[in-house]
Parts: sequence; structure tokens; C-alpha cells
Amino acid sequence: MVEQKMLALGKKSSVIREIFEYGKRRKAEIGAENVFDFSLGNPSIPAPQAVTDALLEMVQNTDPVALHGYTSAPGDLGVRKAIAEHINKNFGVAAAPERIYMTCGAAASLTVTLNALVNDGEEVVVLAPFFPEYRVFAEKAGAKVVVVPCRESDFQIDFDKLSAAITEKTKAIIVNSPNNPTGVVLSAETVKALADLLNEKQKAFSTDIFLIADEPYRELSYDMQVPYLPCYYDNTVVCYSYSKSLSLPGERIGYIFVAPNVSDGNDVFAAVCGAGRALGFVCAPSLLQYVVGKCVDVPSDIEAYRRNRDLLYTALCEDGFTVIKPDGAFYLFMKSPEPDANAFCERAKKHELLLVPSDDFGFPGYVRISYCVSEDTIRRSLPAFKSLAAEYLK
Repeated sequence: MVEQKMLALGKKSSVIREIFEYGKRRKAEIGAENVFDFSLGNPSIPAPQAVTDALLEMVQNTDPVALHGYTSAPGDLGVRKAIAEHINKNFGVAAAPERIYMTCGAAASLTVTLNALVNDGEEVVVLAPFFPEYRVFAEKAGAKVVVVPCRESDFQIDFDKLSAAITEKTKAIIVNSPNNPTGVVLSAETVKALADLLNEKQKAFSTDIFLIADEPYRELSYDMQVPYLPCYYDNTVVCYSYSKSLSLPGERIGYIFVAPNVSDGNDVFAAVCGAGRALGFVCAPSLLQYVVGKCVDVPSDIEAYRRNRDLLYTALCEDGFTVIKPDGAFYLFMKSPEPDANAFCERAKKHELLLVPSDDFGFPGYVRISYCVSEDTIRRSLPAFKSLAAEYLK
């Protein structure tokens, strides 16, 4: 008999993946140009030229044995030094390469970090709406997941609800800014209030509460600065990915950074190394480590995403939909015009619009629209959205 929880996960994929796979089948039936797939956060902007240049240079001019060989288990030290220097230069944090652990993207970063920090039965707080896999990662680490809804008016943290949810069993809070699925960036005022609350709770319970900063969208911010959490709260562990910033989602490369003032930080980093060992996440792909080591300071090109956001947001509002205008990332969070967002998404499919209902994000009644597609796709989809809206205006 196989492990039943893993069997259940294997038999039912995430709602995002289910819709993405439906889209692939539908495109094969009627042609890709006739399906408007807004399901997956798959960057449409190509990787910067610097990434291609770095790849070519290394493949052509580096000893292949060295290039494709194992690095140290936490990652190549030179790459970790480059990342630490980038953090120090941009955020004024005394990052040390000995506190950076290279991973296979943000999913591995979160999985390793949660397994390093959480003891069975301890609690991990997630702020809704949240990326659905947080629940999978945290529960596999032995945690009880506690969901705290954000304020619906602006999707900043509801501190009354968060304060009531934190107990002596709380081990960590996962923060995702810019947020998937809303695109909202937590303001500096919100982050400072969060740090104050957590410091107060740590003192009250005589325990450590860790802030896990999930940061795959950090560089995708349009109009405001994204606060860097280690600057506000000592017990912060950063989980980063280059999937979005360098448009490398399929390459699975990122890192964990244990901030300099984390309580018993060397032990926390040792636990990260131990969790990576136990889970088999040692020695992240070496070629991609070297690429990001050369490209840590390459800026993200987000203007295409900004144009997509403005085009789609304006059109949907004109159609009569209620939409949260995102500060960053590449998602629109739109209120379903009927209470059941799943039913709304099924109706949208009749117009070949593939949207993701928000129930699994812990905040029912909305849909996520991933606009990291071509501008042409968005323009061609607008009549379908207008027709869909008209069905409800009747």
C-alpha cells in the first residue's frame, strides 16, 4: 500500500495545473490561437540577453567536467558570494555567503525552509489569498496551517485577525510580496507593523517566530518599492527564485538566505542544510548556478507586463468587472460576478477564457488572471471578456 496522502496529491493536481492541462488539450482541438489561457504564471518575456550570453560563454569556453560537475552541497561558494554582494549592495544587509543555500527554485526553497524550522504539530500562518502549494509544503513538513484572510479593501494584512491567530505554537508566517494571486505589494507601513507584532508575540510567548519571505516576484514591481523584510525583522528567512526575474521558470534555480540577525542563525542554516540533505535537495543545477552568479545584477524587463496590466485592467473595468489593480507580479485578481467562482470559470470556458478560481487560494469569490502572455493574446481576448460580462449584465 502506498502512502495515502501522496497518492491523493498525485491523483489530484492543483487547480492551476488542471486548468493548464485542459488548455493544452483544448488548443490541440481548436488551435492555440483560439484559446485564451490565463492559467499559469509562465513568463512570456524571454530571458535577458545577458543570460544567453553567459550560457554560451560557459558552454563554449569552460571545461565541461568542471561546468557540469557537482558543486558543494549548499551551492558553489563563488555564486553564493556574488548573491551576498548583491543583497548587501541593494538592501544594506550584511549577507554572508555562508548563510546562502542554492535551491531548485522557490518551491524547493520553501520546502527545505519549512522542514528545517517546523516541528510536528507547530503552526504555520499563511495570509489569504496565498499560493495553494503553501499548504502542501507546510503540511508535509508536519505543520498545522492557519489561514488568516487579508483585508478585502486593499489586501494588506488584517492585524486584528493575525494577532488573534498567533499562538505559542506558531513557528512561522509566510509572506509573499508582490503577492500571488493579487499582485499587491505590502507597504512599508504594513511590514513595520508586522515586525512590531511579531516581536511582541515572541516576547509574550518566549519563543522564536520566523518570517518566511517568499520572493519570486520581488523585481516585478511597477510603481512602488518592495520592502526587504530582513531590514525590518531579525528572524527572517528569504526564499528567492530567478524564475520570474530572469524568466527562467523551467530551469528551477533559486536560493535560501538566512538573515544575519536570525536567532541561533548558524543552527538555522545548519538545519537548512540538513533538510536539504534529507529531502535530496543538495547541489542545485550547477550550470544554472553559474549563470545566476554572472547575472545577479541584470535588471528585469517588466515594461511588457506593465502594458499588459494596464490594457487588461482598463478593459475589464470598462466591462463592469471589479478588479484589484496590481502593484507588481503579473496577476489580476478579479471578483467573480456570481458567488461561485468555479461556476464563473466554467462559464468563461465557453468563451475559451481559462481563468483560475480563487477557492484554493483561501479567498473564495474571485478569479486569478495571469497576464504574462503576449499583448496580442490579451487584445484578441477582449471581445470574449466583453461577451462574458454581457451575460451577467442581462
